[in-house]
Amino acid sequence: MDTFDRQILNAIQTNNRLTAEALSQLVGLSSDACRKRLARLRRQGYVEADIAVLNPEKLDRGLMLIVEVSLQSERPSDIDRFRRRMREAPEVMQCYYVTGNADFIVILTARDMADFEAFTRAHFFDEENIARFRTSVVMNRVKTGFSLPVLQDADT
Repeated sequence: MDTFDRQILNAIQTNNRLTAEALSQLVGLSSDACRKRLARLRRQGYVEADIAVLNPEKLDRGLMLIVEVSLQSERPSDIDRFRRRMREAPEVMQCYYVTGNADFIVILTARDMADFEAFTRAHFFDEENIARFRTSVVMNRVKTGFSLPVLQDADT
């Protein structure tokens, strides 16, 4: 990976709909070179997904919650079952298996508290392997996104 690849990755994190022509203007390469480099970066797995960040309020999903989940048992089959349930739940935006006081951090969205209560009944209370969960309600989205710092050659 060189400086041009890093510039391309930085640019598409802000706007993944940039055309090869627009990338060309930003990084100083031809459109064809930008197109080929971006295709290679995707093929090599540097780009996991091209996503849109949606406005939850517009979709009646204005309640965001961060939930710390602790399991009773950490047998691999129990961990895998919880992971699978969280991947399949459309309300779950992100789920992380972590170290520390909890086993998982789950970031999810709900229409309102009644909707969240229904989620907890279906995914936490009805699951015998959940020891406890602790919920924080997001009061304001200060920053949302998945951008990573892509350091330039001189910075590494």
